[in-house]
Amino acid sequence: MAESSEERENLVLIERKEAIAILTINRPAKRNALNLDLVRALGDALDSLALDGDLRALVLRGAGEKAFVAGADISELKKRGAEESLAGINAKLFQKVEEFPLPIVAACHGWSLGGGMELAMACDVRVASVSARFGQPELNLGILPAAGGMHRLPALVGMGMAKDLVLTGRILNADEALQAGLVSRVVPDDRIFQEAIEVAQAIADMAPLASKLAKRVMNSLFRVRPDVAFSLESAAQAVLFESDEKHKRMQGFLDRKKK
Repeated sequence: MAESSEERENLVLIERKEAIAILTINRPAKRNALNLDLVRALGDALDSLALDGDLRALVLRGAGEKAFVAGADISELKKRGAEESLAGINAKLFQKVEEFPLPIVAACHGWSLGGGMELAMACDVRVASVSARFGQPELNLGILPAAGGMHRLPALVGMGMAKDLVLTGRILNADEALQAGLVSRVVPDDRIFQEAIEVAQAIADMAPLASKLAKRVMNSLFRVRPDVAFSLESAAQAVLFESDEKHKRMQGFLDRKKK
């Protein structure tokens, strides 16, 4: 179900802490699941903040206690077909996150699944709480992690681990995510937000131009022909979005949620 106009206005909350902007994905009743309204709201927030010359770093977090982002909104995702896949709705948002001129720190607590994990991977630094859980369960729904997950995940954890996670859908706890290189820090649950702020402050204290260029250079070095990666992901997803298996599995997921 789409949010009301008032709810849409509050899907992404923005706070300022001196040179740091804090973005809160604010859909806690749905475990911050990504729907089209939220994708647009987050994109608009990033566009606005990119124009702020006083900023030095961003922190991205999810509202509530259960999730950073628990994935895409399956009820909406089930309706998407090949045309929507080729449009790259979520992929374009995550690319905007990755290409944002300033470093972004993801404060990952609770669930970061599917599109939520892809969003976290598009950020520059990932801090996890002890209770955080990460996974790419898309194949169980008849689709792929095709909003960047197919190429960002191998870049972060290596091809062998990436295939394990994608092909089995297994969930990593925080310590496993740290060992795999998916996150760089694990802290107690009650320190996750403060740790993310401290990381962002350390970034903000660096020379601003050097910080921007460091991010751009490192992104360029690992993204060999990103246009090819995105084309392959979206084309494969377009085929799956039209498949009977995808609709059957997503309907089964939605039916289980109703019970």
